[in-house]
Amino acid sequence: MARGGRKAQSAMEYLMTYGWAILIIAVVLGALFQLGVFNAGTFAPRAPPGTCQVFRPDGPNTAQFINLEGVCSGELPQYVATVNGFASSYVQATTAFSGNNIPFTISMWINIPSYAPVGGFGVEAVFDQNSGSGTYQSFGPVAPNAGGPGVGFHRCDTSDTGSGFTALSPGTWYFIAGSVNYPSYYFQQDAASAIASNNGNYFVANSINMGIENGGCNGNDFIGEIANVQLYNTSLSANEVQAIYLEGIGGAPIKLQNLVAWWPLNGNANDYSGNNNNGVPTGVTYTNQWTSGYTSP
Repeated sequence: MARGGRKAQSAMEYLMTYGWAILIIAVVLGALFQLGVFNAGTFAPRAPPGTCQVFRPDGPNTAQFINLEGVCSGELPQYVATVNGFASSYVQATTAFSGNNIPFTISMWINIPSYAPVGGFGVEAVFDQNSGSGTYQSFGPVAPNAGGPGVGFHRCDTSDTGSGFTALSPGTWYFIAGSVNYPSYYFQQDAASAIASNNGNYFVANSINMGIENGGCNGNDFIGEIANVQLYNTSLSANEVQAIYLEGIGGAPIKLQNLVAWWPLNGNANDYSGNNNNGVPTGVTYTNQWTSGYTSP
């Protein structure tokens, strides 16, 4: 046999002997990658609860000489909150902020395993201004089969306001935000932005739900993970919302003088805005196995 033929035969014998082992290793590596084992976030340092918070020397709901304290450079949180999509799983809090058609901004990070069963308007409420029937606001992803895709606000008994973004993909972390200066709306989903207008009245209530929607208005509760919820009593500009997004899932709030509440949901439902709007969790779990599907901006 020619020398080249012997080499080819040896190569084939090598592949026959070790090919299955190589294939198995490739399958295992692929599975580990899908599970997020090779995600850089898996090995990054994690910030424990309360690592960063707002200090208000004159007490809650004051704006003089306020500043951030602690390690506030965007470290990944140790935990995120998980709600199960039923009325028995949510966080409730009360703030000193309410009124008709007043400016506000809400931002957060979310990860959905699937869209909840939808009815009516189909907004899965990550954040609900719990004022009951009539005019109220809830915010969250809109299921594609319910007038979506994207994120939007739902007003009970009145017209909704949506963004028209691409539908959220299950298993992926997204930054979502809505900045409202009646009748103008600014939406952001990761780096994408959209504007809308709606003259329908709304009411910002001081009773806040995270994870469920008021039962009198469709009750489309959220399923999935929530982190870093920030509420402001002003309509933040597009550049300001973009700045929050670029800080990532562990980012600190901006424009502290307008910050109403900051719920990182990093192992608890405490408000780290300095305004003492601590949440009360019901049926909420906190997981440290959350980095799969998260990409830093």
